[in-house]
Amino acid sequence: MERLFHGGIPGMKPGEVITPHPPNVVDGCAICATKAAGEQPVVEGLGVVDPLTERPDRVYVTTDREYARFYASKYPLGDLYVIEPVGDLEPSTEDHFPSWTVPAARVVSVYDRAVRLTPHRRRTLLRRWEAADIEHALQRE
Repeated sequence: MERLFHGGIPGMKPGEVITPHPPNVVDGCAICATKAAGEQPVVEGLGVVDPLTERPDRVYVTTDREYARFYASKYPLGDLYVIEPVGDLEPSTEDHFPSWTVPAARVVSVYDRAVRLTPHRRRTLLRRWEAADIEHALQRE
């Protein structure tokens, strides 16, 4: 299998184990607070945004570095890790990037600390995300 990435909680070191944890709550973030309460965040005119994960009991991993970088950036100064799974990989169907869930993940190395996405990186990822969603929809037809 290709190299696996996880983006999220900052400050971990090689050898440490990432385990499932509650959603991150940023002070003043209504969406964060809604998710922490176990509710789907809804924005008027947009519907559900940043939905709850389907598997809060598992850790999400991906072979797509930029997709993992996005999740690291959602954490204030979150980190991007190269990981190895602890337990069996199960496919995730929540987004249309190659991703899996595992009971836990061991940090192999820190790829990037304090991740922030530039506007260019955000636009590039958004285009890729939209293309993945369209491709998935076409495959279902």
